[in-house]
Amino acid sequence: MTEAIVIDGQTVAAKLRERVAAAVAELGARHGVTPGLAAIIVGDDPASQLYVRNKGRACAAVGLASFEHRLPADAADAEVIALVERLNGDERVDAILVQLPLPAGIDSQSVIAAIDPEKDVDGFHPLNVGRLWSRQPSLVPCTPQGCLMLLRTVHADVAGAEAVVLGRSQIVGRPMAALLVGADCTVTVTHTKTRDLKGICRRADILIVASGQPTLVKADWIKPGATVIDVGTNRVTGPDGAARLVGDVDFAAARQVAGAISPVPGGVGPMTIACLLQNTLIAACRRRGLSDPDLAER
Repeated sequence: MTEAIVIDGQTVAAKLRERVAAAVAELGARHGVTPGLAAIIVGDDPASQLYVRNKGRACAAVGLASFEHRLPADAADAEVIALVERLNGDERVDAILVQLPLPAGIDSQSVIAAIDPEKDVDGFHPLNVGRLWSRQPSLVPCTPQGCLMLLRTVHADVAGAEAVVLGRSQIVGRPMAALLVGADCTVTVTHTKTRDLKGICRRADILIVASGQPTLVKADWIKPGATVIDVGTNRVTGPDGAARLVGDVDFAAARQVAGAISPVPGGVGPMTIACLLQNTLIAACRRRGLSDPDLAER
């Protein structure tokens, strides 16, 4: 049996970053504008700190300005919201990112709702959620957007395909379903209360897995020839005691059944950051009444 195509997120993301960099340079030359992304990190979670640092480096590489704001883990809701409101009014800032998860005790929904929807680079504000589902222009959550771009490298047209999304989070599962509905797929969203989860997944022409459970999806969950996008990033310890990253799909086994599959690492992860850069650029253009940049691959 032929092994599945491995969808190279590193290469797709690199090409998108190149197009963003070219558009940023053109925006600066024509309009004197340097788009700016502000990141807010609350507390000292090492993974969050590393992620924000990586985003800052990615911004610099494509010519975006980045601003990092740190608050202590015991910051009150009002303190975080006050910072968001200050950034809403900062003309240097076109996009605001609040690094999630926030420490226990902070109302994430109140913080997200305080972000100016036009600067909501993650697309989590209720207005952007509603715009996405009603197919109006919005800032689209980065990870689902990246998943759809990876799908497009395998399928020029997904209309009519049966798509299953495993996971219903506000960050991945629900916006992913909205994007697939918008692409004319027939979509089923599954979750912890779903009956016959394995059987439903096995029906899918397109399977998006964002369960947060390491290697949950085995080969016999997958329809032969299906395209599988693995959103999971789980750090596990192997028999030798060494830590490694694995997805929510048993990659080695699934590759023997699927037609195409994204790896972990090197699949969705690079696309998330590339789409964040793209969203920052788009937000900068829209805030100034300019047309969205043409970032389609030639």
